[in-house]
Amino acid sequence: MKRDVSLEEISDGRLYGSGDMVRTDTGGCEGCSSCCRGMGSSAVLDPMDVWRLCGALSCGFDGLLEKYLELKVTDGWVLPNLKMTGKDEACGFLNEQGRCTVHDARPGVCRLFPLGRYYSGRDFQYFVQIHECPAPKTKVKVKKWLQIPQLPRYEAYIRDWHFFLEDAAAALEGMGDAMHTKACTFVLETFYARPWDETDFYEQFAGRLREGARFMGIAAPGGEESR
Repeated sequence: MKRDVSLEEISDGRLYGSGDMVRTDTGGCEGCSSCCRGMGSSAVLDPMDVWRLCGALSCGFDGLLEKYLELKVTDGWVLPNLKMTGKDEACGFLNEQGRCTVHDARPGVCRLFPLGRYYSGRDFQYFVQIHECPAPKTKVKVKKWLQIPQLPRYEAYIRDWHFFLEDAAAALEGMGDAMHTKACTFVLETFYARPWDETDFYEQFAGRLREGARFMGIAAPGGEESR
C-alpha cells in the first residue's frame, strides 16, 4: 500500500537489509494490541497471506471473506485487507485478551510491523516506522524479527508481486474502465480466490505470475515479454 509521505516523516531516515540490526524488539509484547485496532483498510494481504490463513483455518478464500477480510480498492486494484470490527475496530483474529489467534500464520504486514518496505528501482529495503509502537525497544536483526522461513525466496516473491501490480497498472493506463474492471477481476480470481494446494507456494505463484503477465501483456518474471 503506497503512502503519500516522506521517509523522513515516518522513519529514522535509514534503510535496512534483512541482515541489519533494527530497533523493533519490545522484549516480549505486553499485549496492548493497539497495532491490531483502528487500522481501517491499511492491512492489505498478498497472495501468500491468504494461502497461509486458508491452510491454518482449513477454509477457502470465501470463508475468510465471510468473517475476517473485506475487499477494498488499493492503489487501483481490488484487494483483500483485514477487516476491523466492533466498537473498537479490532482485527477479527484477536481474542478477548487481545492476542492473535493465528499468530503462526499472521499476514506479512503483521510480521513486518513496525517495519515498512521502501521500493526503489526494482528492489526494496526496510525502514522503521518510529511513531507506530510506543513500547521501549531493543535491537534485533530484521530477518529474526520477520520469522519467515526461506527469507530470500520470500523477498523475491514480494518484489515480483509488487512490481507485477505496478507494471500491470501502467499497462492498463488509457485502456478504459471496462478493461480495468476485467483486470481487477482477473487478479482477484487468479491470485486469491482460486484455491492453492499445500505444496510449494512459490512454485505455484510463479506459474500464476506467468499467467498474469500473459493476460496483462507485460514482462514475465525473468524479463521475457508475454504476449
